[in-house]
Amino acid sequence: MDAEYAYTKKRMHFGKRCNFSDVDTIEVDIKSNPGIMSNYVRMDPVTHSTQCSKVYAVHEVNTTTATFRDNKMYHYEGGWPKDINMKDLEQTVRYRRKIEKDELYIHTMLQLLPSMEHCILQNNACNIYEQYFADVEMTPLIQRAFSRTVNVYRDPSNAKRQVTHLSWSPDQGNRFAASYCNVDFKKSSGSNHTSYVWEVENPNSAYMTLKPFCPLLTLEYSPKDSNTLVGGLMTGQVACWDIRRGPEAVDTSSVEFSHRDPCDKALWINSKTGTEFFSASKDGQIKWWDTRKMQVPTETLVIDLLKPEEQNVDKATGISALQFEPSMGTRFMCGLENGVVISGNRKGKTPSEKIATRFKAQYGPVISLERNPTFVKNFLTVGDWTSRIWSEDCRESCIAWTPGHRDFLTSGAWSSTRYSVYFLTKTDGTLDVWDFLIQQDSPVLSVKVCDETLTCIRPHEQGQLAAVANKRGATYLVEFSEALTVNQKNDKLLLTALLDRETRREKVIEAKNRELRLKMRAFKAHGESDLVDSSAKTDEREDSKDTSNGLKNTMIMQCEQDYENLINEELAREAEANNVELNNNNVLQNGTITS
Repeated sequence: MDAEYAYTKKRMHFGKRCNFSDVDTIEVDIKSNPGIMSNYVRMDPVTHSTQCSKVYAVHEVNTTTATFRDNKMYHYEGGWPKDINMKDLEQTVRYRRKIEKDELYIHTMLQLLPSMEHCILQNNACNIYEQYFADVEMTPLIQRAFSRTVNVYRDPSNAKRQVTHLSWSPDQGNRFAASYCNVDFKKSSGSNHTSYVWEVENPNSAYMTLKPFCPLLTLEYSPKDSNTLVGGLMTGQVACWDIRRGPEAVDTSSVEFSHRDPCDKALWINSKTGTEFFSASKDGQIKWWDTRKMQVPTETLVIDLLKPEEQNVDKATGISALQFEPSMGTRFMCGLENGVVISGNRKGKTPSEKIATRFKAQYGPVISLERNPTFVKNFLTVGDWTSRIWSEDCRESCIAWTPGHRDFLTSGAWSSTRYSVYFLTKTDGTLDVWDFLIQQDSPVLSVKVCDETLTCIRPHEQGQLAAVANKRGATYLVEFSEALTVNQKNDKLLLTALLDRETRREKVIEAKNRELRLKMRAFKAHGESDLVDSSAKTDEREDSKDTSNGLKNTMIMQCEQDYENLINEELAREAEANNVELNNNNVLQNGTITS
């Protein structure tokens, strides 16, 4: 180590003082040189540093290190005398009592306790990892409901056509199919009948172009095979596609065995082979098909509400909505053009048994019909200007509904993940999101997707995305926030209680209405006799009323008479008392005069 030491000494301590003396004067005349002036540089300002403090030296010294050692002792039992066995409970208790009775015991403890308490307090430490409020439930934060448009998929053709149906692929929803068709037959022109399969990540070009021989009204992915699709054609036929084999249809049904009107509804059903589906149309027929044999339907059902056994197609009611829930086996639902919803069962032996359950759902055609994915007994209907939630236990009235909208509703769908959320599309291009657990009088979110009429909506199976299509051939991929897609802890219990309460209330109202109808029927059946009896009862009531009025008048008169008698008696008593007092005064006056 380099050791340095700086010595400091004042000016007065070294050297001798100056000794000045007188000498001969020397005069010097130094003339100025103007040439040197060019080398002169004036400095302004001038900075000069001065250090007036003392300078100290730094010393570094190695000191001896201190050695520390930690010792501990395990104290299991206190010190006992040799003659006491600490494992014998009786001896230890007896000896402890003996010590506690000693006079010096208390003083000794008072001296030892402070030092022991000091040591104990030194060992107390705060555990920074301890969960102090583990049993307290955290209050969930209020999440904001919002949405954003992720992608837009536009119709590549020049003639803008309406998107009539959307369907997500079953392989985690990486693709979706869209059917394009101009449903306005007066303005329909051109020979472009193509529909497209889009990839979610690529909105610029379609993944696959389907080329049917006529426009497609509906297109649905198979839930078991992501390469197979079925669609309904404008001619009433149904067709099947395998995208591995090209854009052309693999098989098409025969015209004579197909629908009479354009087939705008087609859904897959549960089957062991995974090749069966059923279709519906405005002609009032439901047909079941098998893709292995597409020429002829396996079964046909005509929706004739008046005489279902006759199966007369000419008297059938058009079908505007179709629904199938895979978890309910052979049961299906269809919405009709007259606002009636039919809950059918394919296992019925007769046509009347297959369409036994009916609901008067809307005033106009039922546009959309869908069961709740979790509570399958409850289903949503959309029509005219309102949407309604129904329960299969209540047939006469719905258990919940939305207020009337200013614009016409075009479609509706339940959320795939959140139980209480469903979506509605309107003709003004607005998408409404309703959550009945939060509020029932207005939507929790209303988004203006575009300026055109929205035609259909299809939520993704994971719930966060939804495909929304409009009348000009554009499909919007909308992403929703977690508040609209993720269930909270008690959402299922709360929605169950809400639906049960509303169902119970509607049942009570239905029972009261049923009783009133029975009374009205009984009244009409006994018409004249009831009128005669009622007139006789009316006369008796009038007589009894007159009698009661007479009794009341008699009682009032009797009370008035008694009141007058009491007043007269009181007046007579007062007059008699006054007379007695006057007589006494006269007697006193006469006695005074005589004396």
